Amino acid sequence: MSPSVRFAQIRRRVVASLLSGDFSHEGRADIEDKNLLQVGKVSAAEVAEVLKKSGGTNHHSSPHHQDPSILVHVIICRSWYVKFYFDPDTTFISVHQ
Repeated sequence: MSPSVRFAQIRRRVVASLLSGDFSHEGRADIEDKNLLQVGKVSAAEVAEVLKKSGGTNHHSSPHHQDPSILVHVIICRSWYVKFYFDPDTTFISVHQ
């Protein structure tokens, strides 16, 4: 599978999770600054719109620092930083500008 097809699948899945409301958040101490979605300063629909405009060059992934079996995705687009993973459901770590 090519990287562009893989990215399209990742983007489609995370956007669907946002639009359906079927997602959670990973706990962290600094949520007021690092997860604007969790604290309600940005809506799921707004984050979905940002992600819809992202391309494969806006994406990278790496193993989760606490569990290397989980692949964490980062999309940086239009000054937004969105960090999440699927395990198996969508879990957001960070959503901020």
